[in-house]
Order: sequence, then structure tokens, then C-alpha cells
Amino acid sequence: MAGAREDRSKGPRASENAPTARSAEELTRRNVDRVSALEAAEHRKATRGDRIADAITNFSGSMTFVWLNVLSIAAWIAVNLALPKPRRFDPFPFSLLTLLLSVEAIFLAIFILISQNRATRISEKRSHLDLQLNLLSEQENTKMLLMLEQIGNAVGAEIGHIPDVKVFEQPTQPEALSEQIDQAAELDE
Repeated sequence: MAGAREDRSKGPRASENAPTARSAEELTRRNVDRVSALEAAEHRKATRGDRIADAITNFSGSMTFVWLNVLSIAAWIAVNLALPKPRRFDPFPFSLLTLLLSVEAIFLAIFILISQNRATRISEKRSHLDLQLNLLSEQENTKMLLMLEQIGNAVGAEIGHIPDVKVFEQPTQPEALSEQIDQAAELDE
């Protein structure tokens, strides 16, 4: 009980401030709203340049963009083939068209990279948040196992025959897990 008082002295948890959910649907809706709020906060942090890069990337990844390119290229070629030879502004093999498409590809690649870099930063932050929440959950579960063992001992329950209980009561060492993953990856290579 002293441990519970210590945890409460650090401040109320979000679950203590939130009204009790009446259904799983209400609870999941609340969680979805919280995640949406986190995403909205990340979106508000985006610079004007980030928003422009995202808008260009989104548009260039659409079928509208594909069809605009197809129609523009087809019109360019058709006009240059239909005009009399002296009036053609980009005769076959359409060097000017090739140059314009190359410049378009360069700028699209830059905007896509900017957008991907931002998406990577957000993804890394989410991964870090997931790791922190998982570690917190692991710590809470370890504490609950210890408390359950103490309750079991207090009421005289036989729990000594469950070998995994002692193992799960030990705190997980993220550094050791990371090292195990690295060793397994090295063996796979």
C-alpha cells in the first residue's frame, strides 16, 4: 500500500482524471480521440515548407497528377507534330520536353524526400512513445505480479509451483533485449 501512496504522490494518472467508460466502444473512442489529438499537435508543428512539401507530395501521388502529365505530354507531342516544321518549338526527339520532365522529376524527388523526412521524424517519435508506454506497462505488470504474490502469501495460497511467476516478477532489461535482437540479427546474416 505504501507503494501505491508513493505513486499517487507523483500526481494523478490520466485514467484517474478521466470519467469511467461505460462501454468498450466509449473507451476506444476516447483513445482514438487522444491519438487524433497527438497527430493534430504534430501537424500544427509542421512548418510552412513542410506543409507545401506534403501538399505537393500528396498531389503528385494522385491519379489526377498522372492524367495531367499524360495529357500534357500527349498535347505537347501532338502540337509539335501537327505544326509545320519551321513553327515547331520542340521538334522530335522533343529535347525541351525531356528537359522539363527531368526538372519536374528532380523537384518532385526533393519534395518527396522532405515529406518522407518529416514522416520519418513523426514515426520515430511514435516508436519512442510506444516503447515508453510498453516499458511503463511492463513495470506496472511486474509490480502487479509482486502485489499478487504478496496477497497470495497473505491468504496462504500455494504459488511456489508456478515457475514462471518468479521470472516475470523480474524487471525486463531493455538493453539486454536489444542486445539479444542484435545477436539474432547477426546470426541471420
